[in-house]
This record gives sequence, C-alpha cells and structure tokens, in this order.
Amino acid sequence: MRILLDTTAYAEWKRGSEAVSALVRGAEEILLSAVVVGELLYGFRNGRRYEENLQELDRLLDSPYATFLPVTRTTSDRFGRIAAALRKKGRPLPTNDIWIAAHAMESGADLVSFDLHFEVVDGIAWVRPG
Repeated sequence: MRILLDTTAYAEWKRGSEAVSALVRGAEEILLSAVVVGELLYGFRNGRRYEENLQELDRLLDSPYATFLPVTRTTSDRFGRIAAALRKKGRPLPTNDIWIAAHAMESGADLVSFDLHFEVVDGIAWVRPG
C-alpha cells in the first residue's frame, strides 16, 4: 500500500500515534505532497525545535521508502476538478487540502488524515487513523 501523509497525520506520527505508526510501518511507500512539506516547514519555523524537526523531515525524504510529490500540470488539473466538484456540492475545503487531495488522486495513494472533510472528496481513498 502507498500512503500520502497529510500534515495532521505527519504531526501525529511524530508525536507517537500508534495508529499512524502502524500505517507507516505497513506502507510500501510514503508520499509527501509539496503542500504538506510547506505546511510542515511553516510549523517548524514557528516552533522551538526547527533544526531537529527539519533533520527528521529530511531523513524521511532521503529514505528510499519516501517520495516527494511536486505540483505538476496533472496535479493542477486534479485540483481544478476537485475544487469545481466541491463547489457544486456546496462543500468547500481549505485550499491547501484540495491540493493535497489532488496529489492523492494523482498518485493513487491512500490519503492518511485526521481531517474529516476529506470524506466529501470523490475520487480519493481517505484513511482516518484510529
């Protein structure tokens, strides 16, 4: 199984969540969206452990089991599709979460997140830990 960790899942994994840890251990590949990495770096800069957090993230991204997903033309197309469908449903999501969902759709990975609003996004596999 391939999993895409969103920011909430990454943070809970680093806090020792057994539910997220089990998903990570069982994954063949861990994907991180450029959007998630940006949100993490923002959080690191506002925290007290910037260097330690950055080193942990870099170790993960350097691992053969992790893949960084840049925003591509295909990602942009998926973003547009998801955003338009959500607007028609009257169910807006935060913009960054639409980008993360677009990466999940593009990659075919299971999106691991604690954010309940992903349940309204058609075309993605959403996993809520625990």
